[in-house]
Parts: sequence; C-alpha cells; structure tokens
Amino acid sequence: MKWSEIAIHTTNEAVEPISNILHEAGASGVVIEDPFELEKEREDRFGEIYQLNPDDYPEEGVIVKAYLPVNSFLGETVEEIKEAINGLILYNIDIGRNTVTISEVNEEEWATAWKKYYHPVKISEKFTIVPTWEDYTPVHSDELIIELDPGMAFGTGTHPTTVMCIQALERTVKRGDRVIDVGTGSGVLSIAAAQLGASKIDALDLDEVAVNSARINIKLNKVHDRVTVSQNNLLDGINEKVDVVVANILAEVILRFTDDAARIVKPGGHFITAGIILQKKQEVKDAILAAGFEIIETIQMEDWVAFIARKNEV
Repeated sequence: MKWSEIAIHTTNEAVEPISNILHEAGASGVVIEDPFELEKEREDRFGEIYQLNPDDYPEEGVIVKAYLPVNSFLGETVEEIKEAINGLILYNIDIGRNTVTISEVNEEEWATAWKKYYHPVKISEKFTIVPTWEDYTPVHSDELIIELDPGMAFGTGTHPTTVMCIQALERTVKRGDRVIDVGTGSGVLSIAAAQLGASKIDALDLDEVAVNSARINIKLNKVHDRVTVSQNNLLDGINEKVDVVVANILAEVILRFTDDAARIVKPGGHFITAGIILQKKQEVKDAILAAGFEIIETIQMEDWVAFIARKNEV
C-alpha cells in the first residue's frame, strides 16, 4: 500500500489541536518535529532520545506530520484538514506559517518513520512512558510504567501538558479516589490515575477515534477493571460526585465546563487543568476561581500552564 505524508509547519501552540484534526481525518499517529528537542538536557540512563539530527527539525516553529493512505478520497481529505486548521484562528490559536506539504512514502518507510522519535522517557518522579516495542527495566522499585503505542494513541504522552497533568495527579490522587478524565485522548491520564491507586476512573472523550485508542491503551496497561471509557461531551449528563476531575484540553474548552466541574467535585476535591497557553492563563484562572475553587498550585513548562485547584469546603 502507498501512503501519503502530510506535513504542517505551524506553532507549538497549535500542535495539539492540529494533531487532533489529523487523527479525526484518519491518521493513526503523528510525528512532531520541534527544534526545542535539540536543546533539551536529557539523562540517558532513562533511555531517552539522544543524538538527534538538526537537519530533521525546522529552524523555527514546529512541523506536525501524519500518514494517510493514498486513495481516491485523499485530495478531499487533505482539503478538509486544511480547512479545519484554518478554523483554529477562530479560537485565537496561532497557526504560524501554516504551510502544508504532501509527499508519498512506501509502507515500510511509514511503519518505521516515527519510531526513531519515540523512546522510554521518565516524565515525573514516579512515571516512565515506554513504547510497546521497546524493552525497559525500571530503575527504581516504585517506578510506574505506562506503555503506549503512538501508532494508535494521541501523541506519545510526553508533551508538556501531559507531563504536567501526570505530575499534578501524583500530588493529588489518593488510594480509593474516584476520578474523571475529560478529553482522555490516549487514555494516559486515566492509566496514571489507576496506577496511583484510584478505584474508579471515567475516561471521557467526544471523539470516537480517541475512545477506541484509549480503550486499547487502557487494556494494554491492565487497568481496564477500574477505567471505563465513554463517548461524552465534556461533563454533560455527569452527576456522580468525584474526588478529582482532570482535563488536558484547550483553554477555550476548559472555560466551557468549570461550573460543571465545581458541581461534581466533592468539597476538598481537586480540579486539574492543562492545555493552557500562557496568553490564556489569567482567563482560565479567573473562571476556575469564579466557579468556587482555589488555586493551590500553578505549574509551568515551556509556554504551557497547568493549575491544581481545590474545591472550597462548604
């Protein structure tokens, strides 16, 4: 089978929404070429990416790549992708150059092209993300391993917003907690919550592709006995009281359900939000405070912000 590589030159801010657009268009996974990776300091004892070739990265901006089968609908699919990306401007998302290039690759190249970017990465005090095809021996006895296959997942689990959410979960989730993961994507946050001892996790996503991906990854990590994946629009129709709501989605979307989060989070419980660019920090913070939470910690990584908020006692 022949495959077409679609490459979008954009900004870091637009990486996640564009990745979602590509998945909705039928891409099984995405490759993100961010020149920031060349500057990161890494401890190779965790087996992280090393010896990266600068020629593989743009001088500025970010390139997001995906692979689509060459068929009679390809041209129409590419046009729909372009239109959806242009639509991000309506949400005040900077899409940068927004140049789109198409090239053809054979199946063997497609199957291995993105794997060189993805190795075991320790992302927090406890968690290490490991691709399913690599052997990895935990460095510490209490290390928690999340296995992901980015061929079916929404990203690799190592984007700053995901890392901050997992770090926030480490600081808030207690054994026996009930958790809701809004916009679950790959299911990685639900997996982390389960490994931290949560007794029941509801992983919600409006996108059917995300729901299927999350189910696969959750079963792969053997936490499907505690995680239920459902197709749902944010917290619509959810009435169960929970200890933690976590959401790693766009700031504009977070603003739409802060009141719903306050409605279902127990007094003293937590609302964790990420996916927030610096320019939206104050707007989201104000909405969280207005809903009846107090911000107990703000985490920042690169140009991204995450909040850990606690619901005020009645």
